[in-house]
Amino acid sequence: MYSALAKAWRKPKETYIVELMRERVISWRRQPTVVRIDKPTKLHTARRLGYKAKPGIVVVRVRVRKGSGEKPRPRSGRRPKAIGVKKIKRDISKQKIAEERVLKKYPNLKLVGSYYVWEDGVYKWYECILCDPQILGEPKTA
Repeated sequence: MYSALAKAWRKPKETYIVELMRERVISWRRQPTVVRIDKPTKLHTARRLGYKAKPGIVVVRVRVRKGSGEKPRPRSGRRPKAIGVKKIKRDISKQKIAEERVLKKYPNLKLVGSYYVWEDGVYKWYECILCDPQILGEPKTA
């Protein structure tokens, strides 16, 4: 089963995945940025990273806005070339931003792993697997 899932997700435009995700993303856009979910969207990837369907394991979907970073526009005068507002690259990836947002919302849980789920024109979605150290002990990170 997991190999079939992995094969379908490898080329989503050629399989049923595209239609399924288009419908899901419409509802995901209206949800909050960080949402706890019952089951992972990509089960094969989640299990590879350490997901198990048992108490103490939590899956959270995070939405991150696409695009490069921008600095605040300087207040004092500069020639346009030296303003340095656009074309600023972030030091950390979108996935790392997603992980930090999750850990900020769930400070009592430990991050086990995270993976990319989908993107549209404005957002990227990642799913983070968290574990409760009170129940399970320390997680084995992937």
